[in-house]
Formats: sequence, structure tokens, C-alpha cells
Amino acid sequence: MTNPLLTPSPLPYGLPPFALLTAEHYGEAVRAGLAEHVREINAITDSEEAPTFENTALAMERSGQLLNRAAAAFFTLVSADASPRIRELETELSPLLSAHQDEIYLNRALFDRFSAIDTDRLDAESGRLVEEYLKEFRQSGIQLDDAGQEHLRAINAELARLGTEFGQRVKEGMKSASLLLDDAAELAGLPADDVASAAEAARAAGHEGKFLLTLIQPSNQPALAALENRKVRRRLLEASIGRGSAGGSLDVLDLVKDMVRLRAEKAALLGFANFAELSVDQQTAPDFEAVQAMMNRLAPAAVRNADAEADALAEVAGHPLEAWDWAYYSAQVKRERYSVDEQALRPYFELDRVLTDGVFFAATALYGITFHERTDLAGYHPDVRVWEVKDADGTGLGLFLGDYYTRESKRGGAWMNSLVEQSDLLGTRPVVINNLNISKPAAGEPTLLTLDELRTTFHEFGHALHGLFSSVTYPRFSGTSVPRDFVEYPSQVNEMWIMWPEVLANYARHHATGEPLPQEAVDKLDAAALWGEGFGTTEYLGAALLDLAWHVLEESEVPDDVLEFEAKALAAAGVAHSLIPPRYRTGYFQHIFAGGWYAAGYYSYIWSEVLDAETVEWFKENGGLSRANGDFFRTELLSRGNSRDPMESFRAFRGRNARLDPLLKRRGLE
Repeated sequence: MTNPLLTPSPLPYGLPPFALLTAEHYGEAVRAGLAEHVREINAITDSEEAPTFENTALAMERSGQLLNRAAAAFFTLVSADASPRIRELETELSPLLSAHQDEIYLNRALFDRFSAIDTDRLDAESGRLVEEYLKEFRQSGIQLDDAGQEHLRAINAELARLGTEFGQRVKEGMKSASLLLDDAAELAGLPADDVASAAEAARAAGHEGKFLLTLIQPSNQPALAALENRKVRRRLLEASIGRGSAGGSLDVLDLVKDMVRLRAEKAALLGFANFAELSVDQQTAPDFEAVQAMMNRLAPAAVRNADAEADALAEVAGHPLEAWDWAYYSAQVKRERYSVDEQALRPYFELDRVLTDGVFFAATALYGITFHERTDLAGYHPDVRVWEVKDADGTGLGLFLGDYYTRESKRGGAWMNSLVEQSDLLGTRPVVINNLNISKPAAGEPTLLTLDELRTTFHEFGHALHGLFSSVTYPRFSGTSVPRDFVEYPSQVNEMWIMWPEVLANYARHHATGEPLPQEAVDKLDAAALWGEGFGTTEYLGAALLDLAWHVLEESEVPDDVLEFEAKALAAAGVAHSLIPPRYRTGYFQHIFAGGWYAAGYYSYIWSEVLDAETVEWFKENGGLSRANGDFFRTELLSRGNSRDPMESFRAFRGRNARLDPLLKRRGLE
């Protein structure tokens, strides 16, 4: 059979024909795409015509379409539905793709042609395109001599191999760390639907009659807030925070040391003091010192708030607290002090209603877009749902795929990715995916969300909107192709509609009775808004500062003992808290070690939140949920991608630079 990936998909919006694809199709198509892209680049550099925007920059933007199509489909499966053969292919292909990037950005003939382009008469987006290419050439090492480039290629190839191995071990480690329990009595306190999910997870894993508590990616596990059995809570948390560092085939600590050493070596080769400075050079933050200054300003106040929360918890507990007690007694304080019982709220947050009457409803009210489920279109797994998104005038905007349930073949966490990116040059419209890891209920039972899952559903859809609303000429600038410390901003803004009265009233209804969430419960949630911010901010800063600590090291400073270094780094940063492990410990910090997209960049979430807090204020000042407000935000920010400086887009929207005060107020850090 002809490989369907070798030609553009005939399906609407270019959705890959997943039902026709085998693992070998992905491998063949990626390799064919690599070869074709090399030929296309050679045609550019071998041209005897003088370099112009059209024969160089535009030609580059039109190149690589087969590779991009194949890689987008393949890496969607790597993250969301990886069979053993897909994992083998990832190991085979990742170094080839890394080497291919080097072949592009260490190609002096290609760089010389870009350098010779006359940009004086280009429009702003086209001029920026040339500038961004030249910037990436320089950040990738084009200035190095032949020996330096060969050294860099070797480093990048090894980093690709190590990152792939780290991600695969972490994925397997999360599965193997799941807590298997023999007796339902050990689950006392868990809601009935969670107990049923644990029984189903155990059955699926071959343990009929038992109960399996599966893990999510962060340190803190949702069940800790409800489990009454203190010993079970301890076992669950220790299983979570011990991932990747307990020895054996799934231990990742040697991989970490090798990656940190190679990143330090790479930074030095490129003329930077450390990898953190190299990383921040590619972001919206002015420099690494600005990042450090902000983090150091937030940490002491966050820890003070956490200590105050710990005192309240100890008073309720009546015994010395341990880390596995925090979530349980925090939920109790919330119930007693604020009369908020998060478990009792879950029946009001049924997934399908949250999506249709919450997430989609808010998007329609703001932007006029509508959602039409396409049961005739298939995703890569039976759980994937597909919606066609239409603009206010009825024209097709793109496809949105939702993949909400956890499974063994999916990595942990939540994310958005694109299968097709919008580009006027290529005539493509977006196809975007949201992935979450919600436990799948027993057949026929509703999917009831926790507050955290509710927040994540809205958050990830904010990323989806960023992709769907893209209106750029060049694929390089499409949608979420913005600096990492900006990309979280639109998704964080979308969280504001969770509790917006008009939106909440539309989706927060009891799944069985249809009764709306009582206003009294809403008022109590508002009153309790700052409870837990000490824990949440300290937990986050622990991970962000640990990330930076790893990436300011010189090659000779990489420690032998990873866990000792981690403890010292957290203490030195002022965020070592005996009751609050960092959101991610080194052994399962896939943001920074599996692929490295957030290496020295986990600070991005709170950097983006500064912009988010300002934007929430703007919406409130200007009337909140309205088409006029949504259209202005879409036009000036969401549609722009990286076609202009993202901070220019923010200033065009907000009318000024961002201030820190709204964030400090939101997190109780004034």
C-alpha cells in the first residue's frame, strides 16, 4: 500500500488519515521528508541567481512540507499513544532530526544567502522573517569554525539521544510507580467514582479485584487530598517523588548529569557563561539577571505564606505534619474555614458539559466561533474527539481535537500541539490538539472533574485558541511559535472564564439533577481563593529555581550526587520546605530534560502570568465577556503569532508595558 503520509492528506484541513497509518508509515515518511528537505535546501544554496527574499527566504518557508507533515503526526503519537514500535522509532529518528537541524543552521552557504537579502523594501512581517532566520543561525553556532561546528553537532546528537531516553524512562517510571492496593478499605475517603476508576485501572493492568492509584506527572497527587489512611498517603507521595531516582533500569540521574554537562559545554562553545544565559537569550525576558531578580523577589513572600498555611494545618491535624499530610489537611481547612468541599463540587463539573457549555460557550461569546463535532473524522485513538471550528461568518477556521483520558501509551501532563499550522503562504488552516490525563470512569459513568482538571481544561484550550486564531503569512510565525516565556500567556488568560458568572452558570450544573452550582458555593470559592497560594507558589518556584540551578553550572561543576545537589540548590534559593516538594523533582522533570523545551525556562509560567494578570484586569475594566473585547484580544494578540515581537503585540493590546503588581495581588504576595 502507498504510504498515505507521502502525499498531502485529502481529509478536511489536512487531518492525517490516522486509520490508514502503520508505525512503519511514520518512519518511512519522516526519512523521506528529511531527504526531500535536504534536496530543497540544496536547490536554494546551489542557485546561481543572486539571493533575494523570494528565492531564499520564501523558498525556505515553502520547503520541508513532507517532513513537517510526517513529524507532526509521528510526534503526536510519541506523546499521546506510543506503541513499543513507535518508541523504537523515536529512538531511531530523534538523532536524525537533530542532525538535520544542524545541517540547516550550520550551513554557511544558506546563511550567506540570507545575509545578502535586501530587506529595505520588505513589509514588516517579511523583514522580521529574515531577521529571525539570521538570529537562529547565530544562536545555533554558524559563527563557529569547522572544528567547533563538528563539536556542536556531536553535542546536539547526544543531547537528542539522552532526552529521548529520559522521556521514555519517565513515562515508564510513572506507570511502574502506580500504587497497587489490595483492599477497598485502604481507599477510605476517596469518592466512589475514583474508587471505581482505581478498580478499572487495576483490572486493565491485570490485577482483577485490586485497586490501582495511577500517578499524574507533578509531585503532588490528587488522591492525597481525600485518602484518610495516613500510611497509604505516605506510600503514594513517596512513590511519586521517588520516580527516576531509585536505581534500576528506570533511574534517570546519570542521564541528567550527562545532559547538564553537555548543555554547559554547548553554552561555552557558543560564547555564553552558562546554559541559562543561552536559553534566556532566545526569550522575551531582557536577560537572565531579570529572571533571577523576579524569582528572588517572589520566593521569600511565597515561603512566608506557606509557613502560615502550615501553622493552620498543624492546628487542625493535632500532630506533627509530614509532606503527605498537606493536601489532606488543606482540604479539611478549606472545608472548615471556608466551607468549601472540593470533592462535593465535582458532580457540577462533568467533562462534556464543561467543554460544550463552558469552554466552547466562552469562546463563542468572546470570538463568535462555533463548534461542530465531526464524528466522521477519526483521531489516532478511539478516545479522541474531533470538532470543526467555524468563524462568526460561518467559514471554516480549523479542527480541534480533544484527547482527555489517561492511558498507558500516553505521557503524563497536559499539552497542546499542532498537526497542521496556519499559513497564508501555504494555504493551510490549523488542526490543533489538547491532551489531558483524566482518569477514565467505568463504562456509562460520568467524567467528573476536580478543580485542577477544570482549570487545566480551560488552560489548554487557551493554547488551542492561540493556534486556531493564527493569521500569519509564514509558517515559521504560526500560532504558538512564540518565545517560550510568552507561550503560556494566552492559555493562562483563558482560565479567567472558569469562574466568570455568565460562563459558570452555563456549565456548572449537577450531572444527575441539572441543578446549578449554588451561589453560596461560588461565594465560598471566591472567599477561599488565596488559600493554598503559599503552597502553590512555593511548589512552583521550587521547580523553577531548581531548573535554573542546574543550568547555571559550568561543565566542571556538575555534581556526582544529583539528589544532594537538588537539596542544596533548593536551600540556597530559599525554597527548601520540608512539607512542600518542588512541583517536579529532577528524576521526573520532563519539561526540562525530555527534549529540553523548557530547559532553563520553567520560569516562563510565572513570567507569562505577569502578562496574564494585567490582561485579566483589562477585561474586567472593559466589561468582561464581550465580542468587542474578544475581537480586540484576538486581533492584536492571538492572531499575531510571532509575526511581530510578542511584547509589541502585548503593548498594542494593553497600551503599555506590564506591571508586576496585579500578579503579586493575585498570589497574595504584596
